[in-house]
Amino acid sequence: MSSVVILDYGSGNLRSAERAVARTGADVTVTDDLAAAADADGLVVPGVGAYAACMAGIEKLGAGPVIAARVAAGRPVLGICVGMQILFETGVEHGVETRGLGLLPGAVTKLAARRIPHMGWNTVSVPAESVLLGGLPEDTRFYFVHSYAAQNLDALSEAGATVTTAAHDGPFAAVVEHGALSAAQFHPEKSADAGYALLRTWVSRL
Repeated sequence: MSSVVILDYGSGNLRSAERAVARTGADVTVTDDLAAAADADGLVVPGVGAYAACMAGIEKLGAGPVIAARVAAGRPVLGICVGMQILFETGVEHGVETRGLGLLPGAVTKLAARRIPHMGWNTVSVPAESVLLGGLPEDTRFYFVHSYAAQNLDALSEAGATVTTAAHDGPFAAVVEHGALSAAQFHPEKSADAGYALLRTWVSRL
């Protein structure tokens, strides 16, 4: 049984994420213990709310170096929603730029859409090389709740990442797979069987 830590840094859908990951059969712990986060087979970084507030929580806990060390060592990390966004170099909200963890290239910026937030079910465009979403039907839907996203898709592609996109008056990164680092802008824990399929695949590869 694989061990998974869901990082408690003061932000995130912790219990929902815990239940969703536990459904895959993993041994799941929700904790702010950095030693446990470093040692687990897989680490989930959740996040809801503002980019700056999430980064402040990460910095207060001192979790950034642990997350970076895991990725550098090829040990799996999964970011969810704002937990995905803080993996990028910067986030820009309300005209304020906040430095992120810098594990993925580019900035997280406001969606240029007529309707904000992007909230509800949406389909995604899955590239053939995707591992996490491979084999899912083309019309599979996931549940999104966000106003900001990574939209510089060229930077991700140039870095060698596999990018699954979604569109809300324009394309954005819905899932990024880059070595040991995986990230989803939607909420797998709210995405019914489709979200479970992603989590099950991620856990199976720990």
